[in-house]
Amino acid sequence: MGTASSLVSPGEVIEDGYGADGGEACEIPVEVKPKARLLRSSFRRGPRVIGASFKSTGSVDLEYAAEYERLRKEYEIFRVSKNNEITSMQKKEAKLDEENKRLRAELQALQKTYQKILREKENALETKYQAMERASTFEHDRDKVKRQFKIFRETKEKEIQDLLRAKRDLESKLQQLQAQGIQVYSPNDSDSDDNQTTVTAAGNQCEYWTGGVLGSEPSMGSMMQLQQMFRGPELAQSLMDVEGPFANVSRDDWDAAVASLLQVSPHVPQALWSNTVRCYFISTSETKAEMDIFSKKYSPALRRLCEALGHFYLNVCFPKDNAALYALVRKQEIERSSVCVLLLKSTVSSSVVEDCQEAFVKNPDGHPLMLYLKTQEDADLSGPTRTLLERLNAADTAAKIKVLDHSGSAEDGAALISAQLEKVIKQELLGLEGADVDPKDSGLDDGREEDSGDVLWDLHDEQEQMESYHQACSSTASQMGFQKYVERLNDMIAAPPPTPPLLVSGGPGSGKSLLLAKWMELQQKQTPNTLFLYHFVGHPFSSSSEPVLIIKRLTVKLLQHFWSILGLSMEPGKILEEFPRWLERLSARHHGNIIIIIDSIDQIQQAERHMKWLLDPLPVNVRVVVSVNVETCPQAWRLWPTLHLDPLSVTEVRNVVTAECQSMDIQLSKDQEKKLEKHCRSASTCNALYVTLLARIITSCWCWSLEKSLEQCLQCQDTLALYRLALKMILDSSEREQHFMREILCLVYSSHNGVSESELLDLFPEMEFAVLSSLLYRLSRLCIVTLRCGLIRFQHLQVWEAVRLDFLSSGCSASTYRDKLIHYFSQQLSHDGVTWRVADELPWLLQQQEDKSKLQLSLLNLFVSQNLYKRGHFSELLAYWQYVGKDKSSMATEYFDALKHYEKNCASEESMRNLANLYETLGRFLKDLGLPSQAMAPLQRSLEIRETALDPDHPSVARSLHQLAGVYVQWKKYGNAEQLYKQALEISENAYGPEHASVAQELESLAVLYQKQNKYEQAEKLKKRSMKIRQKTAHQKGHMYGFTLLRRRALQLEELTLGADSADCAKTLNELGVLYYLQNNLDAAKVFLTRSLQMRQRVLGPDHPDCAQSLNNLAALHTERRDYEAAEDMYERALDIRKRALSPDHPSLAYTLKHLAMLYKRRGKLEKAVPLYELSLDIREKSFGPKHPSVATALVNLAVSYCQLKKHSEALPLYERALKVYEDTLGRSHPRVGETLKNLAVLSYEEGDFEKAAELYKRAMEIKEAEPSLVCGNAPSRHSSSVETLSMRGPAPLPPGPR
Repeated sequence: MGTASSLVSPGEVIEDGYGADGGEACEIPVEVKPKARLLRSSFRRGPRVIGASFKSTGSVDLEYAAEYERLRKEYEIFRVSKNNEITSMQKKEAKLDEENKRLRAELQALQKTYQKILREKENALETKYQAMERASTFEHDRDKVKRQFKIFRETKEKEIQDLLRAKRDLESKLQQLQAQGIQVYSPNDSDSDDNQTTVTAAGNQCEYWTGGVLGSEPSMGSMMQLQQMFRGPELAQSLMDVEGPFANVSRDDWDAAVASLLQVSPHVPQALWSNTVRCYFISTSETKAEMDIFSKKYSPALRRLCEALGHFYLNVCFPKDNAALYALVRKQEIERSSVCVLLLKSTVSSSVVEDCQEAFVKNPDGHPLMLYLKTQEDADLSGPTRTLLERLNAADTAAKIKVLDHSGSAEDGAALISAQLEKVIKQELLGLEGADVDPKDSGLDDGREEDSGDVLWDLHDEQEQMESYHQACSSTASQMGFQKYVERLNDMIAAPPPTPPLLVSGGPGSGKSLLLAKWMELQQKQTPNTLFLYHFVGHPFSSSSEPVLIIKRLTVKLLQHFWSILGLSMEPGKILEEFPRWLERLSARHHGNIIIIIDSIDQIQQAERHMKWLLDPLPVNVRVVVSVNVETCPQAWRLWPTLHLDPLSVTEVRNVVTAECQSMDIQLSKDQEKKLEKHCRSASTCNALYVTLLARIITSCWCWSLEKSLEQCLQCQDTLALYRLALKMILDSSEREQHFMREILCLVYSSHNGVSESELLDLFPEMEFAVLSSLLYRLSRLCIVTLRCGLIRFQHLQVWEAVRLDFLSSGCSASTYRDKLIHYFSQQLSHDGVTWRVADELPWLLQQQEDKSKLQLSLLNLFVSQNLYKRGHFSELLAYWQYVGKDKSSMATEYFDALKHYEKNCASEESMRNLANLYETLGRFLKDLGLPSQAMAPLQRSLEIRETALDPDHPSVARSLHQLAGVYVQWKKYGNAEQLYKQALEISENAYGPEHASVAQELESLAVLYQKQNKYEQAEKLKKRSMKIRQKTAHQKGHMYGFTLLRRRALQLEELTLGADSADCAKTLNELGVLYYLQNNLDAAKVFLTRSLQMRQRVLGPDHPDCAQSLNNLAALHTERRDYEAAEDMYERALDIRKRALSPDHPSLAYTLKHLAMLYKRRGKLEKAVPLYELSLDIREKSFGPKHPSVATALVNLAVSYCQLKKHSEALPLYERALKVYEDTLGRSHPRVGETLKNLAVLSYEEGDFEKAAELYKRAMEIKEAEPSLVCGNAPSRHSSSVETLSMRGPAPLPPGPR
């Protein structure tokens, strides 16, 4: 770097301006900014040399200039390079922009393509759904067309059969007239009516229709015209024969017997069908101590016993000081009582004598009677007491009074009364087989609910319907002119099929329910082979209006006539969907007609939606009758044939009022009668309910006079106003009674299904039973309330509105009374008293109060949910959870958590047993919900608890194994399911023996499992064994087969057989014999059947056809006992009577011939059996025509007999003819065709034609494999069990022919 000296020209002298001589300073021409290091150097310490300073500054400036130039050049280079880079980046940016534009364009194109593909996918899915919907519609239309064609074919066949039958009858009458020498002229051959002559031979009255044809299959029209000669159920007179202990009772005989015997006769006392055990106590002041001790100490235990068995319990007693005030009420209570107990010592009062006269003397056979006589050595009986005892002893001809003679303390006397009363309740009232039966062993608390297989059943629903029908039948309809409607109903039912449902319409209170009940009662007497399925709908919020429960009840009632109901779904949607299919399948198996009656169908929740099956074609032998309110009838139903109930005429109004007045011993004046007739002329004042209520009001004189009552009634222009007047009339009493009356009516209004008398007494402890009974008597008298299934309910919907307007419209609301009921049932819940009443009422009340949190808590009480589920209220339980807002999975989680919490507090064996039952119930519930994976855990836990707490071989372990196997079946893990079923079968056999109903259930489940695996031969063996067990031990099964109801019916009928000899009494004895026969009680059956025969011989004569019926039944009984000689004698006597009493081609004669032939064959007398089979075939051909399935059955039976006689050449054409008839009438794939083909295969095999045998057997197996599973496997057809099928000796598969 240069110095400052380079800036001075050479030769110039630079003088220092700072010298002493003051020289002149020189100007430096260049100004340079020194660098920092140069500046710093100028401040260095030390002496400064003046000359050197200028030289250094110039050098620095030169160096800086050079550095500057260098930096400038570098900067210029840097700038150029950066400009080049910027240019390059700009080019790249432009290129990237172009690429971005291209990519954006491609992206937009892809988005368009995606949207297009998405639209195409949606269109494809929509097309798929439309195709599936069209396929479903096509399937439905195809099934509908098939049903229509089937109905059309059956209709035409029946018409042809009716015409042929009528033709044969006319031809036979023509031949009879010609044989008598009477010339019959045809109307067409006559020119005038004068030439027509009606001739009746002397002594021979002309009959155009003879007695009904037993066991035949007439059309609905002919059934209405024929008068049956049937005098009660008869055994062994069906077309079908099955093997087993009931050798002479086929499935169809059983169906007919149960259908006839389970009908509740209106003349049976109420005490025999009521759901309340009412103990009427007649006591004196001397036995007050025993009565008080019993009420306080022993009565609660009896109440718990009855409630555990699903019944109410009530002590009925009246105060002795004012007993005269309750005279009418006492009489009514005695009539309704279940058992009467008289407590005596030495003296009696007048009221005691009156009650004893009514209970013990006038009606000694109406109910069980007990006499507690307290005797002491120092106390003698008074004269009235001794007289009373003598009268009681004279009236007790049947020795039914149970006398308790006691001389100890009052405490011991009360205990003696309690013990005897408990025995009576268990044995005579509730039908338990032993007095020592505990409620926990009755099937309610041990997890073995009353069901069949896996189908759950509520007896209270059935009890309610039975009582509704009974009460309707007990009403008087003769004064209301219903006979004309009965005849029109008969005509409409007799119309040729197919027919839509029949609509019975009318306004509220027009008498629709009464008409249907009366008509059904008459039809049961005239056509005993007709199966009636009925349902009476209550108010819209009750359980009786729940559509799923209605359809399930009808399905179970239909299935219980066909021995088993395995396969019935529990899912609500499937129950509604499958009912038409069950109806179609089972109607084809029923010999006779099926009539379904639904009263007040418009009150069903969403009736038009849930009753869609009514719009489909009905099977040919099915009729449906429904009643609706004319104002609320759905539009789609108005096109059906309709029977409209008109208002009552003036004469009918007069008859109703006169009958009520006569019953109360009241006489109306002429002026009062004219006022009534003038008033009852409009449509609203002359319907049946209005007139009946008006007559009840004017004849109820306990508070108003007749004139005042009539004046007030004439101001009411409709039924609602009349009901409000009745409420006003009842409240015109003491303030205390007004309070009780108002509270009772409001509680009934606010409840779900009503309230019981015992619940009212608990809610109002200050109210005595006498006061309650008196109030209910007045309310019932005025058609306001009724007692049904032990519950107080309103009789008509108009009462609901009247109570709401008068009591709940101002100030007080229904929610207040619901809170009272919630508090009452919650208290029972806290005391672990979960009865069916708590489960029915508490969740519903909480739902109405919109209290979701408490509703969820009540549902999480495991015993509440268990009670609802095990009684079949599956849909109701689901509806509660849906209202709370829980889906299936969250509901399952809630139950699991509740069960785990409950399990922590379980220590005793009883609590562990309850826990296992709760786990099993939860598992079944989840399985029915379609959650088998979640159902597995509780079922396994239930199994673990039972194996640990009880015993690995305990019967309840078999139940857990059975349920687990059902889950594996849903998963199609058939190997695991088979193993579990076999374990359950082994445990059941070891615990109960090889012939128990539980064993039959496991066999049926295994049979169904084998069918799913196409193991038909193994399934068939198990089904046969199960059927034999079902027949032998049917009396232990319970309600699904009607045996509990049969036992109760037997008790009812025994009360009716103590009168004088008569044809009706003999019929009742015959029914009793059949009842006990069906219960396998052969000793009792023989007693009653013998009494029936003897009474019929005395009353009707020994040659009457009814005597043949009794002989036929006794012969069946002797056959059951293997007393073949006695059976043969009775069959021959019955045949002789029927040959003389009936026409030669009467079907009843064919039945006796057939069963006598069966007996001959069983005894090895084939030569005597064959002519009878031939004669039976001839009668069937004349009765039904040559192409009827019954004729084919007779052909097969005869062919089997020929085969056993080795007459193969004669049997072959019979088999071929029977096969042709079956194929033409039932179709080529019908099970009867398969059975006949199997018989032909056996015959060909024995003849040596192995190729033909193999071909026939193959076709028979194809039909069997294609046969739909209906009940416990393959569905027996209408003629499925009648033909005797030959069995081959050797292995089941047909051996191949020789090569």
